[in-house]
Amino acid sequence: MLLLLLLFVVVAVIVAVALFGYGGSTLADHGIRRASAPVRLRALAAFVGAGACALYAWGLLAVCGAVLVAEDGGADSSPPQSCRTQGWWERHQQGIEIVGHSVSYVPLGFVCETSDGGSYDNGDVPGYVNPGVVGLALAGAGCAIGAGYASELRARAASRKGEAG
Repeated sequence: MLLLLLLFVVVAVIVAVALFGYGGSTLADHGIRRASAPVRLRALAAFVGAGACALYAWGLLAVCGAVLVAEDGGADSSPPQSCRTQGWWERHQQGIEIVGHSVSYVPLGFVCETSDGGSYDNGDVPGYVNPGVVGLALAGAGCAIGAGYASELRARAASRKGEAG
């Protein structure tokens, strides 16, 4: 599981760099001051998308750390140390044991599973990661949709102008 998570980190970083490069080249091709609104929105969408990918990669690194600690065998490895959050000893005394762990990708987190069928997030992923990724992704999608809408309005205006002239 750790290698798969590290692969996802690499992919997220590559996508972030590619989106940042696309946004920068889009602005460079047209010039920042001469760029039309659709071009600026398209570049902004790419920059915001790059931020979302980078923030998701940061959260994945936190999950990788939790998985690395949880899958480390040896003495004192049961229950996994990543699942030893506040209150785990009280649950243990009540007969509720930690029986496993998994990774949640959306929302990003390390989930510990208990013997009573419940589960809980251990909190290794910083609290700002999931809301930040959602906010940046929605902002990027909004900018991309706005760029398409602005391009369509310009094309329709040019078509009307061509028909009238």
